[in-house]
Amino acid sequence: MPQQPPVRSTPARPARPDASMSLLTNVMDHSLDDGYAEAAARRKTSGEGGMPKTLRAKLGLAVGLVFAALIVTVGAAQARVAAPVVAKEREELIDRIDQETEAADELEDSVDDLRADVSARQREALRDSGGDRSALVGILSGAVAVHGPGVRLVVNDAKDASTGGDGGPRSTTGFSDTGRVRDRDMQRVVNGLWESGAEAVSINGQRLTALSAIRAAGDAILVDNRPLVPPYTVLAVGDGGELSDRFQNSADGLYLHALQENYGIRTALSVEDDVRLPAAPSVIVRTAQPITEKGTS
Repeated sequence: MPQQPPVRSTPARPARPDASMSLLTNVMDHSLDDGYAEAAARRKTSGEGGMPKTLRAKLGLAVGLVFAALIVTVGAAQARVAAPVVAKEREELIDRIDQETEAADELEDSVDDLRADVSARQREALRDSGGDRSALVGILSGAVAVHGPGVRLVVNDAKDASTGGDGGPRSTTGFSDTGRVRDRDMQRVVNGLWESGAEAVSINGQRLTALSAIRAAGDAILVDNRPLVPPYTVLAVGDGGELSDRFQNSADGLYLHALQENYGIRTALSVEDDVRLPAAPSVIVRTAQPITEKGTS
């Protein structure tokens, strides 16, 4: 019996890669709509469209092109002429800013010199007329520089502090991040040190007096209208050990501890053998009364 040849199956054609993208294929193959193509063919048959045929139309087109080129050329020329003028005005403005900045710096230096002179005269007046109480009055008023035993308290923002807020109980318009040290925090710290027996206090080298104000401007803390940046170093003159213990056990010390525990505010309190505080920049004398000896009027 003759053997049947093996049956071979014809391999199917491979499918086109874009077989499943008929819509995209149709758009690419027929990019121009049939209606537009028919309209273009009719206009070509009737002689419409394309370049102008009459002399008048050609002259009109030439005039339009010349006019457009003239506008572009004039605009470019004006821009070229105005560029040096703008650059010169910019340089003059920069020079004026530099001059005014230099003048403002000179005025600020003059104000500082006058404040130092006024402070020196006030201290001299205290020495001449204050008697035995002049030294104490100078220390309490902040008119003289002081040094002695005391404490150093460093208060700093949390490590992950940023400018964003999360709606927490400490969120406000300004210091929206709960990890930022705020003006009211420093107010409580300073008041707590005064109540704990501090004789003189300064923040970042800024001496505090009975008239000092701790306020906020945006995200900055101001002490007597001077902006400070963290970390905030608070120096206080007094009995170091006793001052430290009394402050940590006070309501304001516990408040600072709560900020550290709940919001990551960083604090460091240490007892120092000798801390130095400068005199206040200016002490305004509003009223004065001469000191009389006992038994005299």
